[in-house]
Parts: sequence; structure tokens; C-alpha cells
Amino acid sequence: MDAIAEIKKLYYGATRTTIKADVDRAIDLLKTLASEEEREKVAVYMDGLSQMRSDWANAASQGPAASSRRDAAPRARSGRLKGSSGRAR
Repeated sequence: MDAIAEIKKLYYGATRTTIKADVDRAIDLLKTLASEEEREKVAVYMDGLSQMRSDWANAASQGPAASSRRDAAPRARSGRLKGSSGRAR
């Protein structure tokens, strides 16, 4: 398998338990790419792996409540629940 295909495979197969090893392997593969064009092709996957690693590390450090927030109702930019007027009733 070529390096680009393997980086994509790592991205799509990443899990909380494998993300550190996946990022390390992807970096090793990135170093083998000969041209800037090849590196540009995998930039989005590298960024995605890095973002997953950060998100999962932050969620782990915040404890179980962080993972339950994912299922909560989406919030508007103001921090209020979408659809709420913010007025007391």
C-alpha cells in the first residue's frame, strides 16, 4: 500500500484507543512523501487526525460528562439552546 492510501486508511479507521499510534504512523508516512503535491493531498487527513487526537484528549481530561454533552441539544452561539427566546416564563 502506498503512503497516501495508508494515511487515508488510518484516518478513516482511527478510534479513541488507536489515535496516538495512528498519528505517529501517519507522521512517519508523511516524511516519506517525496513531493509537495503528495503532501498537499494528505494535509486534510493529517489535520483531521490531529483534531481527533485533540478532541478525544480533551474529552478524556474532562471526564464522563464531556462525552454526554455530545448528545445534548445543540447550542446557539450565545450559549443558549437553539429555539429558546432567553426570556423567563
